Amino acid sequence: MGWLEKNNRLLSSMIVLIVCVILWEIACHILQVRPFILPAPSAILIEMIEDPNYFIKHAGYTLMTTLAGFALAVVLGVLMAVGIVHSVFLDRTLYTLLVALNSVPKVALAPLFVIWMGTGSEPKIAIALMIAIFSIVIDTVLGLRSVDKDMIDMARSARATTMQVLFKIRFPCALASMFAGMKVGISFALIGAIVGEFVAGETGLGHVILLSQGMFDTARAFVAIVILGIMGTILFYTVEAVERILLPWHTSQRVNTQ
Repeated sequence: MGWLEKNNRLLSSMIVLIVCVILWEIACHILQVRPFILPAPSAILIEMIEDPNYFIKHAGYTLMTTLAGFALAVVLGVLMAVGIVHSVFLDRTLYTLLVALNSVPKVALAPLFVIWMGTGSEPKIAIALMIAIFSIVIDTVLGLRSVDKDMIDMARSARATTMQVLFKIRFPCALASMFAGMKVGISFALIGAIVGEFVAGETGLGHVILLSQGMFDTARAFVAIVILGIMGTILFYTVEAVERILLPWHTSQRVNTQ
């Protein structure tokens, strides 16, 4: 009974998902929808079972580029946020540049990355990095600046160095905001990897979707989309699980366990 209470949200989501899949299957048969328009869930499952190695290979490539882009976005995003918080010059220049860059449609920039970096995995990683980094920088800056000023003044009165204030006061207080940015960023990194595969790719789930579109193989395209949905969900909740492990003391985690 306790397990059911703790996992009530997960069970509710699974029930809703199963009901939607059943209704989808029934509607496809009753309305006699053509498979190339909207395949039934059973047809999608059969397509996945017939050639699992094909989808595993492409999913692995997309996952690799996503994680690489996300890792770079976290490292560079945190470094940029620290610079923005501690430098007025970077606050007025780099911060503004990031806002302007984020306003540009990434699909428009993707062909340029292909021209600069070729058709390998590098442009996909770069696009994933570019899309994911903005939310990480914004939330990290917010967290680093949300520290109580009296706490900083007290640390400085005790002769704490700038690095000590950063690592012992600012970062612990900013972790919740940083993880909020990372949870958004991991989803954006997956989108960036797919955008890169759409523009120029010979491997990956984005490439599978493009090939399926050309052959009107809608079932195969849906398999790739379903895998992307599962992958994105797992990545999101993985970041959330790490947040729970590192921040058991935070108010948001105590509320979730009530």
